[in-house]
Amino acid sequence: MKIKEYRIQFIEALASIYGEGEAESFFYLILEEKQQLKRIDLALHPDLFFSEDEITVWNSILEQLKLEIPIQYLLGKTSFYGLDFEVNENVLIPRPETEELVDWIVFNIRKSERSKNLKILDIGTGSGCIAISLAKNFPNAQIFAIDVSEKALSTAKKNAERNEVEVAFISQNILETLDLGQEFDIIVSNPPYVRNLEKEEIKKNVLDNEPHLALFVEDDDALIFYRKIAELAQKNLSNSGQLYFEINQYLGKEMIDLLEGMDFKNIELRKDIYGNERMVLGEPK
Repeated sequence: MKIKEYRIQFIEALASIYGEGEAESFFYLILEEKQQLKRIDLALHPDLFFSEDEITVWNSILEQLKLEIPIQYLLGKTSFYGLDFEVNENVLIPRPETEELVDWIVFNIRKSERSKNLKILDIGTGSGCIAISLAKNFPNAQIFAIDVSEKALSTAKKNAERNEVEVAFISQNILETLDLGQEFDIIVSNPPYVRNLEKEEIKKNVLDNEPHLALFVEDDDALIFYRKIAELAQKNLSNSGQLYFEINQYLGKEMIDLLEGMDFKNIELRKDIYGNERMVLGEPK
């Protein structure tokens, strides 16, 4: 079958679930990954075709997409902050708002001209996207990353190798940690923050496939991770250090109250490109 003919069938099969635009984007992502072909190749060579074996592979992916399994998991990778990352069912798929958090940190480090001899800690690293992106941008910094999931850490270590950076990965339950044992210039975390009451807002493909350990917190203590990490930051941030969080968009005021109540200063709440309150920065007094 000609690829251009299969393309029409593929998009029609997924359009009712994802919309035509996203279904078409899926087609070209798979085309590049599985056939090493780009959109321009199909335009220049309209007679290109799939073999029967190739159609079998594509149909398998199509059926999984109908079940709303994330395409990043099906391809086994995603792009984040200009880098390629392996992703699987053990780690969250990195989001654009997390890229914005990384970009904020990168901007502030460069503005302060403090890129040498920095010690940075990423808590709840998952795929390693934050830690590895910072390591890539600041090769002279010491980067540490903590996660409670051994499977997540295994994926993160592969991603560090994939992107040729050095990160010290640590297996640790941050809620059971009394002291980090050393001082850091920057502590950053994108911890679980989705309340159970917000599950109905989560897309089915996320709810059914991404690790709940990295997503959800109890309704009656939604800031449990933030409170604990802020306590550790009080002990383990340098005098001129900074604490960065990605946060629940509905809890911006609560996050400011939390940090103010724990004597942080220069607190800044920042919105993402969609206008949601997604990031906060605080400094120890």
